[in-house]
Order: sequence, then C-alpha cells, then structure tokens
Amino acid sequence: MNAGAITARLAGGPGAVRSVALVVSASDHAWKPSPSDWSVLEIVCHLADEEEEDFARRIRLLLEDPEMAWPAIDPEGWAVERDYASRDIDNELDRFARSRRDNLAWLEARGTIDWSTKKTHPVMGSMHAGDLLAAWAAHDALHIRQIARRLHQLAARDAGGFTPEYAGSW
Repeated sequence: MNAGAITARLAGGPGAVRSVALVVSASDHAWKPSPSDWSVLEIVCHLADEEEEDFARRIRLLLEDPEMAWPAIDPEGWAVERDYASRDIDNELDRFARSRRDNLAWLEARGTIDWSTKKTHPVMGSMHAGDLLAAWAAHDALHIRQIARRLHQLAARDAGGFTPEYAGSW
C-alpha cells in the first residue's frame, strides 16, 4: 500500500472540493436537478459530516480496538435531519478542511500503522484499515465527480434552447 500517496490526495481533497464547489453562484449552491438529488451545498455538508463521523473515526476505532462496534451513520438521513439546505457553504467548506487537517495530523502523529489490521463488518465482511484509507480518498473523488456533474447539469439548465452536448455527456 502506498499510504503516502493516498494521504497526499486526502490532504488535497478539501482544496479540490472548494475549487469545484465555488464555480457556481451562491444561488446555484442550493439547486437540485430533482428532489432526490443533492445540491452542491448538500454534497459539501455531507463531506464535512463524513470527515467528522465516518472514515477517520472508523480507522481510529479499528486500529485501537478491532472488536469495538462502530457507531451508526446515516448520511441520507443527516441531509434532512441536519438541514443541510440551510447551511452556509463557506462555513461547511472550512469545517471540512479543518476536520481533514486534524484527522491527517492524527494519522501522522500515530507513526507506523499496520494497514492490515482488520475487523469483520456486518455488511462488508472483512475490512482492513487499508481498505478504509483507500475508501476515504475514493469518497472525495466520488463527490468531486458528483459536483462536476451538477456543473454540467447547470450548464444544460442555463443553455435555454441550446445544448451542451458538444462537450460530451455523462
């Protein structure tokens, strides 16, 4: 495992998210192509909550006590319960970046990590700390892609009677 490459990407994740999220206007941060889709703002809130409550926390718990149960998470429910749509995108981007810095500082301070440490997840089966590290970085990429898709959808929305098809499609 090239943990250094993965943690370097994790370090760059908040900046990449900020760059794509702030391409759109403040009014478009809340735009959703359908009620079941997330807006750019909701995606950013999700990333901040996941940073505080999912990947890093689970890596920590796995390394400290592989038998300990993980706290439940409900990303879809959080969007509604925590009223993501009413939040400020700049505050959420800052919260995401701050939490990521803290989490990476914790990883670095830990020193050598045995990424093969594992536990049995009730749904996923055998999971290693390295699986979680890789998934953490991949999670950023998936949501950067999701935000990029919103940018494409906004271009189509704003094109009026024209089409962005020349650029390609999803």
